[in-house]
Amino acid sequence: MNIDLLKRLCETPGVPGREERVRTLIESEINGLFDEVRTDAMGSLICTRRPRKGKKPGKKKSDARPTRVMLLCHMDEIGFYVTAIDAKGFLWMNPAGGFDTRNLFSRRVLVCADTGDYKGVMNPGGRPVHISSPKDREKVPEVKEFFVDIGLPGDQVKKKIKVGDYVVMDEPLIEVGNKLVSKAMDNRVACWLGIESVRQLDKSGEGHSCEVVVAFTTQEEVGLRGAKTASHAVAPDVGLGIDVTLSCDTPGVPEEEAVTVQGRGFGLHIKDSSFISDYALTAEFEELAKKKKIAYQRTILAAGGQDGAAAQQAAAGARALGITVGTRYIHTVTEMIDKKDLAAARDILAAYMAKA
Repeated sequence: MNIDLLKRLCETPGVPGREERVRTLIESEINGLFDEVRTDAMGSLICTRRPRKGKKPGKKKSDARPTRVMLLCHMDEIGFYVTAIDAKGFLWMNPAGGFDTRNLFSRRVLVCADTGDYKGVMNPGGRPVHISSPKDREKVPEVKEFFVDIGLPGDQVKKKIKVGDYVVMDEPLIEVGNKLVSKAMDNRVACWLGIESVRQLDKSGEGHSCEVVVAFTTQEEVGLRGAKTASHAVAPDVGLGIDVTLSCDTPGVPEEEAVTVQGRGFGLHIKDSSFISDYALTAEFEELAKKKKIAYQRTILAAGGQDGAAAQQAAAGARALGITVGTRYIHTVTEMIDKKDLAAARDILAAYMAKA
């Protein structure tokens, strides 16, 4: 398993609208995997792989257009944009994506500017524990109350940072037992799968009769924006939203709300706030997973969405399904996945592309 690639993907900064570093990394990894690679006006990387002959004799070539299978893998991570720099050099921010402020206290961050990257710390305004009252300690601050300190006086900060520069969490990927932990697993896991599933398909030598389009999309965390434009341009027959989903198999959450259990395979994602999957396509994936002995679990997410919804609703529409990897502690710097679930998602995608 190419953990080094996932590490580099997760540790590369890229908030909604500023995914260019992630895109550059992906471009450096996909040489030879696709026949055509282009970047659209929204910044999404659209990678097309035409049908390939395999080692075994295939079906007689048809004059009909091949089935177009689109994998949608968003590149952006949740983060912030700098909105103001005060006289003391503290940075004030606006969020790009959804945050639970209980997870933002005392975080190390990276401020990404044209002049360079600057390490800093994030905290909310207010009194620290030694001088706070019991009432102070009960308060959960709003996102707008958090600021970043890069350890420089105000005049120097204003020379280096400007309004519109962006901020991400600054934490490395680590291995913990059978798990991988990092910030930005949402959704660099999908970027990894978009590369590694095609790489596995390529290595298998089986070939495929479908046209594969992997779209590494922008601005998913603020409304599936890149996926909407990319899907309209591609007009897929099948749209697969590749993403993480909740894995609340942890203390304090009732079993029926777990969504997924880690180690039980990839998520066959049926429904969320943005879409309802195609019933026949779901059955097709389920049958294939059973045939190939790939572990899976059916998933429904009560709230939230993913890029498969954009493909489903683009132009004349597409059959759509979500393929997900259950993730603990989502939208934090400790997003945790199970290696077996990641491998299962890779394997089912490669298996489907080989037969579609």
